[in-house]
Amino acid sequence: MTAELIEPVLWAVGMALLSGVLFTGIGLISGTDETAIVAPLALLVILIGVPPAGVLAFFLAAIIAKHISHAVPTTLLGIPGDTTAVPMLREAQLLRSLGIPHIALQKAISGGVVSVAIAIPLSIVFALVLTPFAEAIGAAAPWIFIAAAVLVAYTSKGKLAAVAGLVPFVLLIVGLQAFIMEQKETTFTTSFFLGIATGPLIFDLFAALSPAGRRSMQQSGKREFNLAPDVRPAGGSRMPNPFKVLTGKQLAYTGGSAAITSATFVFSPVAMAVLMGEIVGSRVKNGYERLTTVITVRNGTTESTYIAETLIPLIAIGLPLSPMAAGPAGPLFNAPPVYTLDAEAGTTNNLHDLLTTGQFALFSVIAAVIAVAIAYPFVMTNAHRAATWVMRSVSHEAIIAGFAALICVICLYEGGLLALGVTITVGLVGGLFNRFIGMHAGVQFMGYYVAVLTVPAILAL
Repeated sequence: MTAELIEPVLWAVGMALLSGVLFTGIGLISGTDETAIVAPLALLVILIGVPPAGVLAFFLAAIIAKHISHAVPTTLLGIPGDTTAVPMLREAQLLRSLGIPHIALQKAISGGVVSVAIAIPLSIVFALVLTPFAEAIGAAAPWIFIAAAVLVAYTSKGKLAAVAGLVPFVLLIVGLQAFIMEQKETTFTTSFFLGIATGPLIFDLFAALSPAGRRSMQQSGKREFNLAPDVRPAGGSRMPNPFKVLTGKQLAYTGGSAAITSATFVFSPVAMAVLMGEIVGSRVKNGYERLTTVITVRNGTTESTYIAETLIPLIAIGLPLSPMAAGPAGPLFNAPPVYTLDAEAGTTNNLHDLLTTGQFALFSVIAAVIAVAIAYPFVMTNAHRAATWVMRSVSHEAIIAGFAALICVICLYEGGLLALGVTITVGLVGGLFNRFIGMHAGVQFMGYYVAVLTVPAILAL
C-alpha cells in the first residue's frame, strides 16, 4: 500500500466503523426511513469536511448495516423497519404465526449479506461497461431524467396519480428556484433536498398542529407489541455463516436476484423487492420454503439495489440517474459547496471526479466488510434483547426532535430563514403527495432534477 493511500484507507475504516455501529442501532427503530435518516447524516459528514474515502465508506456502511438490522422490527414485531422492509411484512407475519420469527430473521439478514458480496463487484463491472458512454448519457441527461421520472412515478404506489403529480411538483420547484435567484442570486440545493427527504416528517408535524390531525394521531393507553420468544442460532457463534443458514436453492435465488437488480439500477428499490419476491415465490411450491425464500430474496434485493443504484451512477456518469442516487445518495452527487453538479452544463465535481474506479472498489469493500462484521453477528445473536430495549427505552419523539433540529441547523447554514422556508414548503407539499397519492421521495427527487435540468432544456428549444 502506497503512502498516499494509507490516509484515505484509515478514513474509510474509521467512518465505516462509526457508521456501522450507528446505523445498526438506528435500523432497530421502526419507521426510520433511509431518505430521512441516512441522507441528512451523509450530508452532515460531507459538510464538516470528511474526505471522499470516508464519505463513501460512511454511506455504504450505513445502508448495509441498516438493511441488516431493519429486519429485527420487521420480523419480530411486525412493524416495517423502513420503507424497503415493507415488502417483507406478509412473509414475516406468516412465519411469525407459525412460531418461527427467528428463522425469518436469520434468513432475511443472511440474504442481505450474500447480496452485498455479489452487488459490489457486479455494480463496478456494470459501471465500467457504461463509462465509455458517459459523455453521450450526460448530453441526453435532460431527456433521460424526465423519462426516468415518469417510469419511477408509475412504478410507485401512486401509479398515474404520481405521474400527474410530477407536473405541479416540478412547477413548485421551478417557481421557488426563480424566486430564490431573484433574492439571493444563488440556489438552495441542500434545502430542496432536505425538504423532499423529510417531507412525511414535516407533514406530520404540521398535522399535529391541527385539531383534526391531533385527533387522528391520538392513542389510548400505551402502545403494545407482541415480541416473539428469544431463539438464537445453533452453536452461538459470534460470526454466523450465511452459507449455512441458507439452503442451496435460496443461495441461488438470492444470488440471481442480486445480479439482476444490480443491472436494473434505474428502477425503484421497493418495486424491485416486490417483483423479485413474486418471481421467486412463483417457482417454489412448498409453503415453508416459499415463505423463507421470498423473505430472503426480498431483503437481499434491498441491499443490492441500494448498492448498485449508488455505485453505478457515481462511477460511470457522476449524475444521479437512479431513484437511489436522486434520493438517499443525493449528497454524494450534489452537496454545495463541497460537491457540486451544474445541471445546465452537465458538469460535476463530486465523488465521480474525486475517486478512481479502483478506489471506489477498495473503499466499498472496506465499508461492506466492516458493516457486515458489526451488524450481522450482532443481529443474529442479540436481536431479541435489542428489540426489547428499543421498544421500552427509545423515545420516537426524541428522535424526531433531534432530526428536526439537524434540518434547521443545515438550512440556516445554507441560506438563513429563506432556506428554512424552502425546506418547510417543499417538505409540506412533498409530504402531502407522499401520504395521499403515494408519490414517494424517490419520485420527488426525480422531479427536482427534471425542474433544474429538463425544464431549462425545454425552454431553450
